[in-house]
Amino acid sequence: MTDHKQLRNEIIAKTAEYYHARFSEKEFIPGKSRVNYAGRVFDEKEIINAVEASLDFWLTEGRFSEEFSEKIADFLGVEHVLLTNSGSSANLLAFSALTSEKLGDKRLKAGDEVISVAAGFPATVTPILQYGLVPVFVDVEFPTYNINIEMMRKAITPKTRCIFIAHTLGNPFNIDAVMQLAKEHDLWVIEDNCDAFGSEYKGKKTGSFAHLSTISFYPAHHITTGEGGAICTNDQQLAQLVRAFRDWGRDCYCAGGENNTCGKRFSQQFGNLPFGFDHKYVYSEIGYNLKMTDIQAAIGAAQIDKLPQFCEHRKVNFKEWTRIFSKYPDYFILPEATEGADPAWFAFIVTLKENAPFKRDELTGHLNSKLIETRNLFAGNITKQPGFMGKNWRIADHLNNTDYIMNNTFFLGTYPGLLPEMFSYVEGVLDTFIQSYTSK
Repeated sequence: MTDHKQLRNEIIAKTAEYYHARFSEKEFIPGKSRVNYAGRVFDEKEIINAVEASLDFWLTEGRFSEEFSEKIADFLGVEHVLLTNSGSSANLLAFSALTSEKLGDKRLKAGDEVISVAAGFPATVTPILQYGLVPVFVDVEFPTYNINIEMMRKAITPKTRCIFIAHTLGNPFNIDAVMQLAKEHDLWVIEDNCDAFGSEYKGKKTGSFAHLSTISFYPAHHITTGEGGAICTNDQQLAQLVRAFRDWGRDCYCAGGENNTCGKRFSQQFGNLPFGFDHKYVYSEIGYNLKMTDIQAAIGAAQIDKLPQFCEHRKVNFKEWTRIFSKYPDYFILPEATEGADPAWFAFIVTLKENAPFKRDELTGHLNSKLIETRNLFAGNITKQPGFMGKNWRIADHLNNTDYIMNNTFFLGTYPGLLPEMFSYVEGVLDTFIQSYTSK
């Protein structure tokens, strides 16, 4: 009978061989190959890890989940990392934790107000509405595309209890100002770090400043597990609450396959249950089941080793886009990093100036016809999205820049899969397009 360890080694060797046969680099053919705005970048290590996890057949959180969590914690310099099945779930769980009755008077309750922005992705706003709280939308600024600090200061009322905002496309918001306001008014802060994993603010990684932060591992993001996300915190109580909401709402914090970690499994009183009721089946929150599988974590454990080089590659690509679009200062507002920030840019964001002789949709339509992918800044103005119309939200003052972004802004990718010849191709397409308008 063949030894299973020998078989395993043979499978791993074949897996590496398969990667090189199946995923060898393809030639870029201008006009025939796509210039994607995002995509997965990987080598044999991710596939080998996924196969290893499959051979273990430990389908829920296991050894790779522990490895991946520890690597994230080390990278960010945080105490607790909880893996989940998506970045949107990470946002939901972070917000859910702050509604727990275990937080006493500090818990978020229906009717409380939460500072947010309308020029962003829905997952930063939907948990606020789902729990019956009121998003207060503050306008953003050019050219950082982040929240207007002075407007945010004026938007705070006695009902304000939380700030929940993202680092727009990897560009950190003014963290000092936000955290100072939070301290002055005793507010919770959730740092949506989904587009900024690897960015820094004043020498410290984003995702390490707020009470809670979130990460996404969707393929478009800085690293990927396919679907996946994480919640990070330095607060042990918040970590336990996130875990409870993630794991059906249960009070027990034993890892999968473990029992009686607390040493009091059958010797406690909970609610109106009989004394000594099995702690593994005590539910202290109205929770979900939003865990990550170990196969996903195995991919992430290999991906995160590449994160520093991925971030540097994104910065180089951002500079290349800047060079290309800087040739047309009369037509484009180009993005700039927040003062004190070093972004690992998720994308290169461009806004047409009012005097541009063409419209955003004309340019993006032309680029896409040439197989060059673009995206708008997510929801544009989320208050005008059909799912959000008529809901209980408030605009702080005005959303003039947000409306302008909705009509005039788009972005191109910065992901590490972009090649020099792709930039040359896009530059030629852009030059030809603009010349067709300026020569009229």
